[in-house]
Amino acid sequence: MTGRIESKKSTYAVATRGSKLALAQTRLVVEQLKSKNPRTAYDIVPITTKGDTDSRPLFTIDQKGIFEKEVDRAVADGRADFAVHSLKDVPSRLPDGLTLACVPRRGSANDVLITADGKTLMQMRRGSVIGTSSLRRAVQVTRARPDMTVKPIRGNVETRISRVVDRTGGEKIDGIILAHAGITRINVGSDTKYRILPQDMFLPSPGQGALAIVSKTTDEHTIKMLQSIQHANSRAEADAERALSDAVDSGCRFPVGAVATCSESSITIKADAFSIDGGEEIRVQITDDIKEEMTPSEIGRRAGEEMISKGVERLGIKWREGLKQWNHQKR
Repeated sequence: MTGRIESKKSTYAVATRGSKLALAQTRLVVEQLKSKNPRTAYDIVPITTKGDTDSRPLFTIDQKGIFEKEVDRAVADGRADFAVHSLKDVPSRLPDGLTLACVPRRGSANDVLITADGKTLMQMRRGSVIGTSSLRRAVQVTRARPDMTVKPIRGNVETRISRVVDRTGGEKIDGIILAHAGITRINVGSDTKYRILPQDMFLPSPGQGALAIVSKTTDEHTIKMLQSIQHANSRAEADAERALSDAVDSGCRFPVGAVATCSESSITIKADAFSIDGGEEIRVQITDDIKEEMTPSEIGRRAGEEMISKGVERLGIKWREGLKQWNHQKR
């Protein structure tokens, strides 16, 4: 970084969504920052986002950043010094003037299945109904259990869990799929039965399990303070996955699974994408050494280019066309 770093602030304003999970994740970040900067205070500023107020299934909303745009705007206009997000909600390209300043230590990247009785996906009865707002998870369930029904479900984590465990609200849902990191961060009750889903069948969304801290690009002091809790391997994994996502233009309307695993000197990235009916799969796996000319982002981009060479762009077009037609029919 260049330029003069201003004198240390005594209090930082932290923007975040107002959901229980978002607040829990932000408090986790604040605790880590306080351990490194004990004389500094942090005021949490909850922000309501489009994703919080729009109850439609996520894949029907043709807009990126529905869970982070308003939060980041608070940083851009000076109402907050930095923002905390789930990394998978942050678009691979941020608005001018903002930067991904820090990625703390990552949690589990896996998905979990929550049912009332703790059965595995393969143990559930034929015709069971699985709830998810994720197209990726929906097609993965369909491939694993074509005899099941997948239905969109929205709401905060606690509401979705209650649909299964307490059978409250709406039509019956036999199971839901959520991010493992999310349910551990809000410390769901011990009576909630869940099964961790294997990554060979349920490759997660790029960035799943990781947190993203966004600040102004020019705020050198805040960036330096935030990087005191950055976890090098988690950042490398995040950069690789985000570069792949950017290369293939994945998102809520074109689901791509990707996860990177970083060691001391190398990184492995796995990615897959499916046709809209789940019948066709494109999968890649790349391992390479991290070095000056082959950064995590370059390795992720290379994996994305390999997916493109195998026809992933054609799958993406089919997904977007199919969802456009579905949306038109629902009007």
